[in-house]
Amino acid sequence: MVTLTIDGKVIEAEEGTMVLDVATGHNIYIPALCTHESVSPYGACRLCLVEVKTGNGRERLVTSCLYPVEEGLEVKTNTERVRRNRQTIIDLLLARCPESEVIQDMARQLGVEKTSYPQEDHGNCILCALCVRACEEVVGVSAISLVNRGVEREMAIPFYDDSNACIGCGSCAYICPTEAIKIEDSGDTRTITMPRNMIEFKLAKCSVCGDYFAPEKQLEYMARKAGLERDFFDRCINCRD
Repeated sequence: MVTLTIDGKVIEAEEGTMVLDVATGHNIYIPALCTHESVSPYGACRLCLVEVKTGNGRERLVTSCLYPVEEGLEVKTNTERVRRNRQTIIDLLLARCPESEVIQDMARQLGVEKTSYPQEDHGNCILCALCVRACEEVVGVSAISLVNRGVEREMAIPFYDDSNACIGCGSCAYICPTEAIKIEDSGDTRTITMPRNMIEFKLAKCSVCGDYFAPEKQLEYMARKAGLERDFFDRCINCRD
């Protein structure tokens, strides 16, 4: 265990734990859009910037989701310098995703009412890569990636075409912080809509109640990973024993 201070509050934490996790665990708010407990930290949105001072006196701005705590660390989460940098970041995100209610709300919270940059709608995608990490680390299929570089960077499936790797589980939609990815089930079809793609999946019908409940590709993937027969997953969650 190490002892540090966050906004003057003395805290003990396990060495190596990220500052953001420690702060959150002690009800100290730090804004963030690209973090989730299910996936590894990435540091994409930069909104979780804080000021730190190490035991040897070095001071700097760091992304708290990627910065591990250490003995004697001093953390300040709401200084003028921190607020100014967060405002610049959210200003840029607001210009990128002017229609996103999540970004609009966070911008107002951080003191930015409207963007000072030219607006260019990117379908609410902030390039946080949460969908990419969830698909790779949690689902294990890597059907999504970030492609291109610089201002052309975007989230996409391979070759902007139907992805054979995608199983239609919808994890990308569930984890997306700005609803850039949407999922809709209608009848026997699931549609997943991304900023540059739309993919449809045939849903399986429950053998007991007859309701459509999950993509056939997802159930086939689950059976294969678990080493079970496909009919092991022929019932919806409400009809399982």
